[in-house]
Parts: sequence; C-alpha cells; structure tokens
Amino acid sequence: MTLISDTKIQHQYTSARLAKDARFDGVFFTAVKTTGIYCRPICPANPPKEENVEYYSSSISAAESGFRPCLRCRPDSAPNSNAWIGTQVTLQRAVKLIDDGALQDDSLEALSDRLGVTSRHLRGLFSEHLGTSPKRYALHRQCLLAKQLLHQTDLPVTQIAFATGFNSVRRFNEVMQERLALTPTQIRSKVRSANDGIELKLDYRPPFDWDKFIGFLQRRIIPGLEWVEHGCYGRTIDMEGTSGMFELTPDPQQHCVRVKLCLSDLSKLPKVIQRIRAVLDLDAPIASIEAHLTDMVDNAFSYHSGLRVPGVWATFESGVRAILGQQVSVKQAHDLVTLLVEELGESVSMEHQSARYLFPSPQAVANSELAFFRMPQSRKDTLRRLAKYMMTTEDTDDIDAWLDIKGIGPWTVNYVKLRATKDPDVWLDGDSGIKNALKLVGDLDTEQARPYRSYLGFQLWNLL
Repeated sequence: MTLISDTKIQHQYTSARLAKDARFDGVFFTAVKTTGIYCRPICPANPPKEENVEYYSSSISAAESGFRPCLRCRPDSAPNSNAWIGTQVTLQRAVKLIDDGALQDDSLEALSDRLGVTSRHLRGLFSEHLGTSPKRYALHRQCLLAKQLLHQTDLPVTQIAFATGFNSVRRFNEVMQERLALTPTQIRSKVRSANDGIELKLDYRPPFDWDKFIGFLQRRIIPGLEWVEHGCYGRTIDMEGTSGMFELTPDPQQHCVRVKLCLSDLSKLPKVIQRIRAVLDLDAPIASIEAHLTDMVDNAFSYHSGLRVPGVWATFESGVRAILGQQVSVKQAHDLVTLLVEELGESVSMEHQSARYLFPSPQAVANSELAFFRMPQSRKDTLRRLAKYMMTTEDTDDIDAWLDIKGIGPWTVNYVKLRATKDPDVWLDGDSGIKNALKLVGDLDTEQARPYRSYLGFQLWNLL
C-alpha cells in the first residue's frame, strides 16, 4: 500500500511537512487533493490544510494516483528513498538496474532473467509495493530526470529527450504530458548558460559532514585522476565507453551538492547521475542509520553525526585498489595505484588541468605484464586474472563470484561491496584500522549494528 494510512505515521509526517524538515525529504510526498499537485515535505509554498492532504511513500505512487509534480519544490530533485521497498532484495536490485537504464537498453524478460525471477513475479513485486508496473516505473524515472534537466540546465529539448532515453521529441512531449500533465515548454526555466558542461543540483537528507567526507577522499587522491581544490572534489570518469569528468561543490545550507559535469555522450547521463549519487552516498537513510547506531554504541564511544560512506566510481577500480592495498601501508597502496594510472590510464584532454587520465580499463591491465610494479608476481597475476574476468563475465554485479579468482579473498570482496556496490551492511573483519579502533572502545557487539555495519566501520575508522 503506497498511500500512507497509518495514523501514527501520518502524525509524524504532518509534523515534518509543517516544519519543512529536510530529514524527511524524499521519504514521503504530500499530495494536495484541492490542487491535484504532489510536493516534497520541504516545499516553500504555504502548507495546505490537513484535511486536504494525502501522504505517499514514493513519487510514482502519487503520480499513479493522478497528481502532478509541484513546479516550486520540484519532486524530481528529491533524494531517493528505498524505505518503501522494505526488505525485498529482488525489488531493490530491480529498481537500481532500472534507474541505471536497464529497460531502456533491454526487455523486461531480459531484466527478469538477470534477476533470476520470472517477468510475472517481477511485475507482481512492482504492483504490490509500488502500485505500478516495471515499465511504467522506468518511464516515470525518465520523466523526472527530464524535468530536472529542463529546470536546471539550458540543454536543448532535443538533447534532453535523447539523453533521458526517448527515441523522438514527439514521443518525449507525449509522455511528459501524459505522466506529468506538463509540457517541456511549461517546465522550462530560465537558467544560467553553462556552455562548458552541465550543472546540476543534487539534493540529500541532512546531516552530512562534508569536511570528513572530502578529507577522506583527499587523503586518497590519485593525481591526474582526481583532485580536491578549495573544498571541491573532482575526477575523470568512464561509463561504458563514455568519458568525462565531474566536479562537485557542497552546499550544506541548501542540503545539496552542486555538480558540474562534462560527458562525451549524453545518452549515459542517467547512469552517470545515479553513479555520482552512489559515490557521494546521497541517498543513505541517514536518520534511520544514526538512530540505530547511536543506541547501539551507547557509551562505548562518542558517535559522530553525518558520516557517510565515500564510494569508488566502478567495481573494477575498487577491486584494483583493494588488491594493491593488500599487506601494504595506505601510502604504499596509494603510490601503487598512482603508478598504475600513470602507466596504463588512457590520456584525456579536458578543460580541467588536473584531468589527465581515465582509470585503466580491464583490457589495459589484462594486456600488460605490469613490469613497472615492484611487487610479488602473484599479486600482478591476481590483477590480471580480475581484469580478464571483468572482460568476459556477463554478471558484473555478482561480487561474491570474485572469491573464485585466485588471490582474491573475503576482505577484498567486502571492500568492493563497501566502496563500489554501496552495501550498507559490510563488516571488514580483520581490517587493521577497525581492530585498532575496537581496542580503544572495548567490547562492542558489532552484530547489533546490522543492517548498517558499513557505517559502524566508518565510525570506528573516524576514531583513529
């Protein structure tokens, strides 16, 4: 049931919308029966009377009930929230893949096969939990991204249509009118021109300790691939053959991060935006995480509010970083990754002087003898085996399958889950930093931290 009918929850949501509490942004949406519009809890408009309000757990459930998005608070910009999915792992994976464009590139049957279920079962999950079908969900997400681009960029409508997966401008106009009850012309806002790229505002739910987050990345910066300047983080990226770069500037006052993005192919824009959100951990249910862990650590140590899990751009990159970090210091691992990027990274020419390389591809690593490395041959062989595996496997999402690769153990697999696939419940058993932190805090039942052990690990690292 996507319409919230629980009285206790309704009272909580009423308080949140009246206070315009950003901690609930994206957790629920307010639909106003008298206007036919649905809003975020932080909408700047005067709050409607309670008798005219319905609460929905997702934007699509409000849209499927006939409401159109507000042009002031722009529900398309709300942080994603997976709370409405519950514990349905298959549905979580399906939503992630669809958000990455799975149904733009392939059929529902192909997606179902990838998930190991029948298409009928998948349709049933979407119907039960979202009140819609997978294809209508995918179309809704396309429309919201298009709406965001119409609001925040000066990209031509034609480019926005194709960037968000529509095959023609005519189809784009039809769907936007059908799904949002708005035409692109009605949505289009006057925006500052950004001839050298796209500039977007990505919202999140507070708290977010940006100083700690940027500091973590800065200590691991790979020159030529990443940079931190004046509190801003940037890096080069590759997404399925599309190269580019992004720079982000946190705006804590507005609970958002401003992203400047350049891409060689705009058709990969939806996937790139989703990946940036994952790298920055923008969609973490931070209020639930902190409520759970604060109670759990109790008096063992002082909980640091706003810590997120910084991501790595791709699973292969994360795997390489983990392998090169085996049995060496953090500095030594950093130097090895830097050398690999300089030797095998594809040279790029971009507007930012620090953007000189892309991270080496699996092909580049597999085809190299890695003679420039002064390390045991066994570790070089492990790198090449991983690279060949990434070149030949069809299911790159199954990180547990890496355990079959000689030289890769549980710590490496868990590190990749933590940093690349953003599993919230990874426990790096045996990690030296966590071991040292546990010595400081004494007995701590880490099992109580489930399902947020990834965040407990970062709390412990922070103690050092």
